[in-house]
Amino acid sequence: MPELPEVETVRARLEPVLTGRRFERVEIHDPRLVRPYEPAEVAAELEGERVAAVERRGKYLIFRFESGRVLLIHLRMTGSLRHTSGDLAEDPHRRAVVRLDNGSDVAYRDVRRFGTWLLLEPGELEPYLGARVGEEPLDALFTAARLGERLARRRAPIKSALLDQRTLAGMGNIYVDEALWRAKIHPLRAAESLDRNELRRLHKAVRAALEAGIARQGSTLRDYALPDGDSGSMQHEFKVYGREGEPCDRCGTPISKTRVAGRGTWFCSTCQPAQARNAQAASSSSRPPSRSRRQSSV
Repeated sequence: MPELPEVETVRARLEPVLTGRRFERVEIHDPRLVRPYEPAEVAAELEGERVAAVERRGKYLIFRFESGRVLLIHLRMTGSLRHTSGDLAEDPHRRAVVRLDNGSDVAYRDVRRFGTWLLLEPGELEPYLGARVGEEPLDALFTAARLGERLARRRAPIKSALLDQRTLAGMGNIYVDEALWRAKIHPLRAAESLDRNELRRLHKAVRAALEAGIARQGSTLRDYALPDGDSGSMQHEFKVYGREGEPCDRCGTPISKTRVAGRGTWFCSTCQPAQARNAQAASSSSRPPSRSRRQSSV
């Protein structure tokens, strides 16, 4: 599934070719893309709209129009957008095509057909996203303290908490595993159990993992591709994701795999202990002395 780095890469590639362009003709071939609305009606509403900006919020692509309306696109598992100035090749998985006023096309393809297009009226975007996504992890306002507030009193495993889009917007299976490895935190640790130092490490690790993904234009594992058809290269830089049995880049221990919240999860059992070492030490020091120690101290 495209995560924040992949969606941000798509946004950055589409921005210069879409900004200022008018949707001359729109064809929506798959009714699931815009349900419960009629494809022909949505297509007709989009025709004539001129793009003012191309933005991203979490895993959502946002096409802002000069009219104040917004087209909100979620690629889900296998959605992708291609921009071309030539003829479109036959593609059984193409679900929609937008002809721009300069004659080029933006085609949407989706093998699994889980992606969505939603046309919102002025004023509807922020309430819609506000109910579905949390902090932007690359925003300057996102701090370790804010992360701690999001995780406080969360007994769920830290991986589950980070996958919850209401905790952090845009995080998914790949970059959560990569961030937890960087932070040396086991994916099954209770989210509320992280201390201040671990929260600082995790905050830094989340940003580093996402920035690495953006720098390498995302991860192409199967369906993800850039709007010009190129592939991302982050998959060649994974530290743990998909590397079961391979040596950890940090300590050499074979990478382990488990399941958390129904998702395949990769981690290093040495670098990411199931219980924090400092927590173990604190627990040990807080235990009452043994009988022999109490007697000797009297």
